Amino acid sequence: MRSIWNGAISFGLVSIPIKLVNATESHSISFRQIHLADGGRIRYRKVCELDGEEVPGAEIGKGYEEADGSVIPITDEDLAQLPLATAKTIEIMSFVPAEEIDPLQMDAAYYLAANGATAAKPYTLLREALKRSRKVAIAKYALRGRERLGMLRVVDDVIAMHGLLWPDEIRVPEGVAPDVEVTVRDAELDLADALMATLGEVEMASLHDDYRDAVEAMIAAKAGGAFEPAEAPGEPAGGQVIDLMAALEKSVRAAKASRGEAGGAGGAEEAAAETEAGAEVTPMRRGGAGRKSAAAPKAVGGKKSTAASAKKTAATAAAKSTSAASKKKTAAKSTAGKSGTTKSTSTASAKKAGAGAKKAATPRKRASA
Repeated sequence: MRSIWNGAISFGLVSIPIKLVNATESHSISFRQIHLADGGRIRYRKVCELDGEEVPGAEIGKGYEEADGSVIPITDEDLAQLPLATAKTIEIMSFVPAEEIDPLQMDAAYYLAANGATAAKPYTLLREALKRSRKVAIAKYALRGRERLGMLRVVDDVIAMHGLLWPDEIRVPEGVAPDVEVTVRDAELDLADALMATLGEVEMASLHDDYRDAVEAMIAAKAGGAFEPAEAPGEPAGGQVIDLMAALEKSVRAAKASRGEAGGAGGAEEAAAETEAGAEVTPMRRGGAGRKSAAAPKAVGGKKSTAASAKKTAATAAAKSTSAASKKKTAAKSTAGKSGTTKSTSTASAKKAGAGAKKAATPRKRASA
């Protein structure tokens, strides 16, 4: 790996020559800007605002712009004369427990490689000292024209350095947290814990950028002339009010099903049963003002089945049909009424009522004629 900086680690009176190597790399796919009409490349050129001429890199320098718009030229010689002790040195200042470093401060990561045979012994000494102390080293160093803060720790058999942001570069999260008072019930926390336990842990090495793969496949297909654009997925609705308990229960069921667990199909019925004993799910209201819809059925643990509900609906429809038929047969109201009442008790009574209704219908046809 190519080094990007050469210097030394200052460890008290011990100096360790090292090379700085990038520990990370970007696999993002980059695109060029093109002219849509003919596919020509679009390039940015550095042009002087005063004369409109394009300026080569050799004639471009630094300058500091003041509030009034005036620019003060700054040369590399000016910067080289500044008293910067860490210009070529990673100066270790202290050793602290790793948990004292806020992850918000983490920046770029580098590997520190021993530079030469003479650096092997002090390099190994510092590495083993960091291992045994179970601490990290806080250091200052200069890179790309500015002094920076760093954290040294051991990765396998190598000393790695994480660039750290200065404490005053971390913004205070004012106005970020919800500004309304929210109460979270123990039953909701129990379901959240169940979901976390179901999702479990993941091997970090198994994580992969699926989107990058899809972009690469699309580019390959377009290059081969066999690309067929798929239908774009609809955008998810934002700001949707949900039943939090039902959403948690459904998430637990889906997570179990994805892992092939036995409780995946039945879901978190046991968790939901425990939840019902200690918490009540408030039904969501829909529709216009003044209208209340029926409470939505519980996601799990309900006592009424769909078959029972369908049977009740069919019975209601049959009753309405019988009532309408009895109204039409005005000449035999009494007989039809008795027939309707006694229909469920015996088959013989139903046949008798039907015969009476038939006799009552015959004179009505004569009167009509």
